[in-house]
Amino acid sequence: MSWSVGLVILAVVVVFLVLLAVYDLVQRKHAILRNFPLIGHLRYLLEAVGPELRQYIVTDNNEERPFSRDDRRWVYSTAKQQNAYFGFGTDNDLDQSRNYTIIKQSMFPLDGPADAPLHPDPSRPLPCAKILGASHGRRLAFRPDSIVNVSGMSFGSLSGAAIEALDRGCAMAGALHTTGEGGITPHHLHGADLVWQIGTGYFGCRNEDGSFSLERAVEQVKAAPIRAIEIKLSQGAKPGLGGLLPANKVTPEIAAIRGIPVGVACKSPAAHTAFNDVDTLIAFIETLADVTGVPVGIKSAVGQGEFWTELATKMAATGCGPDFITIDGGEGGTGAAPLAFTDHVALPFRWGFTRVYRTFAEAGITDDIVFIGSGKLGMPDAAFSAIALGCDMVNVGRTALFSIGCIQSQRCHTDRCPTGVATQNRRLTRGLDPQDKGVRCGNYLAGVRFELERLSWACGVTHPAKVDADMIEVLEDRWTAETLRQMVGYQPGWGTPSKALLDALDASQG
Repeated sequence: MSWSVGLVILAVVVVFLVLLAVYDLVQRKHAILRNFPLIGHLRYLLEAVGPELRQYIVTDNNEERPFSRDDRRWVYSTAKQQNAYFGFGTDNDLDQSRNYTIIKQSMFPLDGPADAPLHPDPSRPLPCAKILGASHGRRLAFRPDSIVNVSGMSFGSLSGAAIEALDRGCAMAGALHTTGEGGITPHHLHGADLVWQIGTGYFGCRNEDGSFSLERAVEQVKAAPIRAIEIKLSQGAKPGLGGLLPANKVTPEIAAIRGIPVGVACKSPAAHTAFNDVDTLIAFIETLADVTGVPVGIKSAVGQGEFWTELATKMAATGCGPDFITIDGGEGGTGAAPLAFTDHVALPFRWGFTRVYRTFAEAGITDDIVFIGSGKLGMPDAAFSAIALGCDMVNVGRTALFSIGCIQSQRCHTDRCPTGVATQNRRLTRGLDPQDKGVRCGNYLAGVRFELERLSWACGVTHPAKVDADMIEVLEDRWTAETLRQMVGYQPGWGTPSKALLDALDASQG
């Protein structure tokens, strides 16, 4: 009798596991479960009991890098529209903290408008204070609806499903989707407005010899929903090195899009061939903006400073040059790179951005340029600080990947990303459902905007663009602190647009 009972129990367990495995394979919400049925549940079990385990073993909520467990938990909860609150106060040791950001709330905070939502709403815009391309008279100048947008990440580095999910999320939240230097693909065409990134490989606008083709660039702008063009000089992941797509990621689809051989490593040069100094860069930008009509900007990590001084000087003298400047921090890095480059090349965001902004402020032309921050700015406090320092918008990369399923396994360079985000392996990418993950990306983008707006109201202003660098302090040793303005040497008024621009923003919002 006992044997019969045991067999029945065993049969029930086997049937349950089979049914669970079938469910895991057909459900579309969790890439881990689709790719690793049954076993994948262990990840969620460990995540559920993680806080209790970490009280005694492993690490605390803020030790993991590059993004802490607290960071990831906030993104996951926000993307899933779950409770993103944290109980029992901060677990950060503020008395021992250095370089710790404190936002100084007003004693007379604002409640926000009467129609302000109680939760993040992807349909609620939070527009840029400046009109992109207006100061240089671009024919297709526009005011971006979102100050939080998705940074450039190429199809090739990311899977087609991941690119589609990001694009759907941007469309849902009214955000801009930067393509990455790998060219525009069918995965980018799911409703979002695009910022087309042109790198040194000129994918999508190259001649057979790899040189730049203006004719093909014009055709590309006509064929896709491109609102702006970003010329990538370098990025935080591997500044000064150029890009490399490993041979095992160069599928027939990617090869056709980029115009390169199948199964051969794709190396983007370190430097552009269409220009070679500041004068020819400005001429290249003006030509491209003139023939396409769209705003044209540059993206770069910050190294040697002479380039920025010369660029600001010549822009002030001629009224020509980039409509926007995207500064990437050396701590950024959705792409894989050699350790020496990821750890030691290019200035971190706060160091690099403030040097560049100061240069343009001294030239008196900050109102003519839309400044975009990039480089680990995907958490609300980091984005808020960046805006206080002079950013008009922020681009998010890795945190956007968290919203579509990334678990920070750090296998981006191996083609074995377990969640199907950074791989071309079809078995793994099938686990990522772009429609479901696109909704989560849209929720996350809306969540960052929601927190930025609430932080602004707490500081007594109606829009993040009105926050200045005196509203934020940085804690240091021995109970000392400095405002961001004091730390970086800004003059009063630097870091915020002019009153005329802010008045125009208020008028546009009714």
